[in-house]
Amino acid sequence: MASITYKNASCIYPGSDKLAVDSLNLDISDGEFVVLVGPSGSGKSTALRMLAGLEDIDEGHIEIGGKNMVGVPSKDRDIAMVFQNYALYPNKTVAENMGFALKLRGVSADERRKKVEEAAKILDLTEFLDRKPAKLSGGQRQRVAMGRAIVREPQVFCMDEPLSNLDAKLRVQTRTQIAALQRRLGTTTVYVTHDQVEAMTMGDRVAVLRFGKLQQFASPNELYDRPANAFVAGFIGSPAMNLVTLPVAPEGVKIGESVLELERDDLTKLSDAGLSEVTFGIRPEQLEISESDGVEVVVDLVEDLGSEAYVYTHAGSGVELVARCNPRTAPRLADTARLRKNPDGAVHLFHPESGERLN
Repeated sequence: MASITYKNASCIYPGSDKLAVDSLNLDISDGEFVVLVGPSGSGKSTALRMLAGLEDIDEGHIEIGGKNMVGVPSKDRDIAMVFQNYALYPNKTVAENMGFALKLRGVSADERRKKVEEAAKILDLTEFLDRKPAKLSGGQRQRVAMGRAIVREPQVFCMDEPLSNLDAKLRVQTRTQIAALQRRLGTTTVYVTHDQVEAMTMGDRVAVLRFGKLQQFASPNELYDRPANAFVAGFIGSPAMNLVTLPVAPEGVKIGESVLELERDDLTKLSDAGLSEVTFGIRPEQLEISESDGVEVVVDLVEDLGSEAYVYTHAGSGVELVARCNPRTAPRLADTARLRKNPDGAVHLFHPESGERLN
């Protein structure tokens, strides 16, 4: 086990004029589960491959356990990689797949068998040790790939979108198993995904990347409650935060002919910034349907999930808003309704040009 430090680590691919990873700085504690998340092309997989030694570090450096990894071959970094496509040998049994790296190291057959059986017990694979990968389900194959990493007892686990090939139900089940397993083993883990729900439910901390740049590195709760900028606000959360650029009024922000009032501190910050308009954000669960006051909207879609419903609406000015409500009392399609901020709802204000947080 070891801590990991990215210090201004950058990578650029040959023939490109843009950095794939741009001056990344991260401090990952010993035993921590950190998730790198972002849209396609954000640099998250490149950052992981730099850590694993599969991509060159063009500027800055990466440390594992306080040792600079620049120029250190992948095989000497004491890391174990779990890939999206399992990368199992089809002609070998589960036991042989899991113990193959140990065999290459010259570990005795008895010791290999012992370690493989211990890992199989942890992963509930004992009854499958003599099967070939073709006779396993997708989830079982992924657990075999995990077992191959576990038997090596590395300092660091590197996982590159390991659940992408699984169906929705199996993904939920397997991500729970991976998170529980990591906490049991206590091995420092860097996990890459494009799925923000996966990131929020698995990571001790989450690093959000965009165009190779780190946007925010924080706990899931902090990312959700206090996003550093409009990109993080819109990326984290499902459904996404309502984000609209609105004119600033003396009492708040204008949506069509209505004014959504803001707290005095927020109004002061907008005044100090000298803004005539602002990017206004509010989570769907912090909007509620009102009988009399609030913003008048027309219902475009009601998404009934059984335990809750999401109402997709638009205001007269073309502003689109999503609100969460009780499915038993949800309005119908094409109904006119009113939305207001609930008493405990938090409002997020961002600069309309830079996207940086204002409040």
